[in-house]
Amino acid sequence: MRIALVADRAGPLGVTGQDAAQARRRHVVELAAGLARQGHHVTVYARSSRPDLPERTLVDGFAVVHVPAGPHGKLADHELAPHLGTFADYLAARWRHDPPDVAHAHRWTSGVAAVLAASGTPVPVVQTYHGLGGPPGEEGQHDPRARLERMLGRRAVHVAANSGDEVHELARMGVPRTRVTVLPCGVDLARFTPHGRAAPRSARHRLVTAGRLAEGEGIDLAIRALRRLPHAELLIAGGPERHRLTDDLMARRLAALAGAERVADRVRLLGRVSGEHLPGLLRSADAVVCAPRRDPCGGLALAAMACGVPVVAAAVGGLADTVVDGVTGALVPPARPDLLARSLRTLLADSGMRFSLGVAGRDRAHSRYSWDRIAGHAVSMYQRVVGEAGQAAIATGTAGHR
Repeated sequence: MRIALVADRAGPLGVTGQDAAQARRRHVVELAAGLARQGHHVTVYARSSRPDLPERTLVDGFAVVHVPAGPHGKLADHELAPHLGTFADYLAARWRHDPPDVAHAHRWTSGVAAVLAASGTPVPVVQTYHGLGGPPGEEGQHDPRARLERMLGRRAVHVAANSGDEVHELARMGVPRTRVTVLPCGVDLARFTPHGRAAPRSARHRLVTAGRLAEGEGIDLAIRALRRLPHAELLIAGGPERHRLTDDLMARRLAALAGAERVADRVRLLGRVSGEHLPGLLRSADAVVCAPRRDPCGGLALAAMACGVPVVAAAVGGLADTVVDGVTGALVPPARPDLLARSLRTLLADSGMRFSLGVAGRDRAHSRYSWDRIAGHAVSMYQRVVGEAGQAAIATGTAGHR
């Protein structure tokens, strides 16, 4: 198949870290590479964010086209929105002469460009939101992003949801279940493995969490839970480089919270941890904590499971699908540091349980979340979408000749 992945924030490639944008970039790159390994012709269309980027390059068996749309540099959504028409015009010009069999847009901004470009062409568009950002229900009906997300739900021929939770959110937006497929995130099983170096550690039990230093990421909940775990330490990966943490407002707030909870001596803010060092950090943990209020993919939990480390997670989004309660870790209600602490205390007190949960987590990551398996599911979805689009075109043509 000829597959176009439209991901305005996918380039430049090769950047690693823990924030959401980088997680989406890795998702697109790994999916493209998995599709290419299966023999498909894959092109990733990404907005050109640097003047030194070539218009077209080859990466891991797939092509990357850097689309000139807007000024160079990182753009927020409201800064990118005025340039989506330019992005769409570029795609439309390409697809008129060399159309893909299917286009798969990643995130709502890419979806807007893709559906505009595909208008008037036979190219079916699949949409992945990577998290719905607009408020649901009546309260969000006037929010610009919410309106565009609902529009994409109508205009895209199919939606690839990251989790079962998202399927329910889409239903509330009016997207029929028959037009939704759950396509979860995968994990790099060559990088995240139980074998290899582990970061040095103390005699204390070690808890690790990673992500953006931002409201809603659950890091504050992990710090509050630590007060009930007197023999454990918490390592937090994410945010700016370590030497810049004192300049980061959220890092200062988390440090102040640790002081107020009287756990400052057991909390370590590590700053940004490179993709090279993240597996070793996870391997050093007795348990990995994932307690965000929303998490479309559950990527950190998957990485920990692939490393053979048990996970205690909030039962939200992709985490509710990824972590099997009592089998690969524990699920707790969101925003409950007391219940988070209770699950962690039980786990830290039982090394045999930690071992068995870690082994089961690794098996689950290998059996269900390899990128080759995710790519295979994506191909099945694309083939179904292309077949349905062809049948619809035939039916429309037949009706037009009556």
